[in-house]
Amino acid sequence: MNVITVYSTNQCPYCVMLKNFLKEQNLAFKEVNVEENPEIAQKLLDATGRMGVPQTEIDGRWIVGYDPNTIMKVLQK
Repeated sequence: MNVITVYSTNQCPYCVMLKNFLKEQNLAFKEVNVEENPEIAQKLLDATGRMGVPQTEIDGRWIVGYDPNTIMKVLQK
């Protein structure tokens, strides 16, 4: 089973689009709000070199930005 974690903020329209996409695909995910959990921003920076959101972690693999095609490719492997 794939573990999907979405890192987002309250004001990010691409975060909303990503979460809606995952829901439409019936994919369960955990959301981590970076605004409510600022220490997570350092984790994102260490993992991907970027602090922007959304960022999605699937079983240790990172996808930066709203990229449904890459997300589906990672989930199919």
